Amino acid sequence: MWLSDSGTTLLTDPVLTSRVAHLRRMAGPAPEPAGVPDAVLLSHLHADHFHVASLRKLGGTPRLIVPRGAGSFVTRSLGAEAAARTVELAPGEETTAGSLRIRAVKAAHDGGRGPWSRERAIAIGFVVEGEARTWFAGDTGLFDEMHDLAPLDLALIPVGGWGPTLGSLHHLDAAAGAEALRRAKAAWAVPIHYGTLWPVGMGRIRSHMFRDPGEEFARVALRSAPDSQVRVLAHGGTLTVGRPG
Repeated sequence: MWLSDSGTTLLTDPVLTSRVAHLRRMAGPAPEPAGVPDAVLLSHLHADHFHVASLRKLGGTPRLIVPRGAGSFVTRSLGAEAAARTVELAPGEETTAGSLRIRAVKAAHDGGRGPWSRERAIAIGFVVEGEARTWFAGDTGLFDEMHDLAPLDLALIPVGGWGPTLGSLHHLDAAAGAEALRRAKAAWAVPIHYGTLWPVGMGRIRSHMFRDPGEEFARVALRSAPDSQVRVLAHGGTLTVGRPG
C-alpha cells in the first residue's frame, strides 16, 4: 500500500508479483511500481510481507525501515548496498523519512521468516506522523496497548489473510479488526491484508474468507466503533484523509 503525506511517499510490505511461494494472486494483475518511494516500511520477515523479489523489482534506493533484528537478513538477501540504507526499529523507537516521523509500535505476531528458516526478528507496526497520524498495523492479533495509539487520523488494519486456517492469536479477522479500531480510535479506517493472495488449488475452499472480510469489518465497525469512518478500497483505490482543524 502506498502512503503519501507532506510530500513524502512510503510503501508498506510490497508484493509486486503474481505469486509468493504457494500463494497465487487472485485479484487483478501484479502491480507495477508507481515510481520509487522515499522509504519502504517492512513489518516482519514473513515472505508475504518482506518479499525480496518485490523489493528488487522496486529498484531505486529507498530507505528500508525494518524490525529490530532484520538487518542481517537484508544483507544476505539484498546485499550490502541495501543494508547501508536500512534502519532497524524496535517498538518505541523512531526515525524520519523526508518530512515524516515514523515510530515503531507493538504487533502481536510471530516475526520469524518461517518454520523452515533460522532468520528471526520481532514483528512491528508503524505510526507515521505528518499532516495526518496514520497507523499501519502490519500483521497482528489484538493487544492491550492498542489503546495507547489513539487518537489517529487513519488506521490501516489487517482483517484477513491468505488462507482459511490462519489462527486468531496472531491475526485479526473482521470482528477483531473492528475491536482494534475501537481501541485505537481512528477517524478513518481501511481494511487491508485480505482478498489478494490465496493458496493454489484452494479457490473454492471457504472463499468467503477471501472475498468478504473488508465489508464484514465495515459492518461490525459501524456498531463497535461508530465514531470512525470505514472505507473499503478496491484494488488500486485511493483515499484522501485530512486532519481536522
